[in-house]
Amino acid sequence: MSDAGHGGSPSIEQPDYWWYVARTELLHAALSEFSRGRETVLDIGSADGPSAGWLHDGARRMASLDIDPRGLQANGVCGSALSLPFADASFDMVSAFDVIEHCDPESAALDEVNRVLQPGGAFLMAVPAYQWAWTDFDVANGHYRRYTKRRAITAVEKAGFRVERATYAFTSVFPGFVVERAARRLKERQHTTAVDVVEVPQVPALLHHALLGATKVDEALLRRGLDLPFGSSVFVAATKVSDPR
Repeated sequence: MSDAGHGGSPSIEQPDYWWYVARTELLHAALSEFSRGRETVLDIGSADGPSAGWLHDGARRMASLDIDPRGLQANGVCGSALSLPFADASFDMVSAFDVIEHCDPESAALDEVNRVLQPGGAFLMAVPAYQWAWTDFDVANGHYRRYTKRRAITAVEKAGFRVERATYAFTSVFPGFVVERAARRLKERQHTTAVDVVEVPQVPALLHHALLGATKVDEALLRRGLDLPFGSSVFVAATKVSDPR
């Protein structure tokens, strides 16, 4: 996965940060229909627990994996997405929310997801959007790349999946994201290596609630089945149809 200096998600230390709270609701709105009826689930990147909390409904047999043990529950497995410690066809669903961008080569991680999925199994993925938005924040987080929707679809299809849904998210707050990224570039803050746990940009309480309120627009549209045309994240739901090997 990414450089050895990178540890876990910032959500380990700030699970109530507005972005994590909003992403949980947006992921549920966009992808929950593709999780229905799935009984054996692997959540990769579970140290970012808030985003996958809605998968833990008590009716599923859940396994979790992360390269950083700090955010894992007692029964979680510490390991790499590039070499999943599970047998072939062990699960009927795999989720990986902001994980694949940390993996190099990308194809190895997606092939591993395919390997541990049963035929017809579901794969739910979230990745950060737009390479032009790359800043020192991505370097510090141990990212290798950012995605367009087309780039994400192509990678998933190449790994033997049929894409059922692909959409951007965080559309309503996208102007603020663009401004924040531009400001980072102007400050010329350059990290040369990844860091352990990255500090997220702090926002006042009023702005915290305003941002959460704005993302409710995205949530409502996604629940109605409408795909969003741009945003700072890409969400994908796919079905395993073949073995890329």
